Amino acid sequence: MAEPTTVARPYAEAAFKLADEAGELAKWSEMLAALAQVGEDARVRRAVADPSLSDAKVAGIFISILAGKLNSEAENFVRVLAQNGRLELLPDIREQFEVLKNEREGVVEAEVQSAFELSPAQLAELVQRLEKKTGRKVRTHVVVDRELIGGVKIVLGDKVIDGTARAQLAALETALKG
Repeated sequence: MAEPTTVARPYAEAAFKLADEAGELAKWSEMLAALAQVGEDARVRRAVADPSLSDAKVAGIFISILAGKLNSEAENFVRVLAQNGRLELLPDIREQFEVLKNEREGVVEAEVQSAFELSPAQLAELVQRLEKKTGRKVRTHVVVDRELIGGVKIVLGDKVIDGTARAQLAALETALKG
């Protein structure tokens, strides 16, 4: 069986194309986030899995929960997902859509893991350095992890920059053993 991300990719690309052509990337980002959130609700998941409910009824559940928050194209998108039995892929579709959107907008996501809370000035300096290094706008998500002892670890796409005290101590230990 194919991986969910592989199956979700064409749907994410189709949504991105619709959004891009209409100049509504931000709007589609919001709609897909809302759809993914609805799709993760346990009651909705049970309804999606219920074989006695028609595809149209299942799609109607999503559309009615998000009444007024979806445009007609997004409602049609939900109907297509329901007909193809792919509503459970909404979180993956949203994630892949965001990657495409960020790529178009020249934005890269960075997870910053820090042993301590960063001040706004420290975070701004870090973002500035990352933007200079990548040549792209950087959007950060900061996580405090006290086990790092000190310093920061940055996950930037598929790159990891580990400047934590824990990593430096591990490197020192390896050097002393070798």
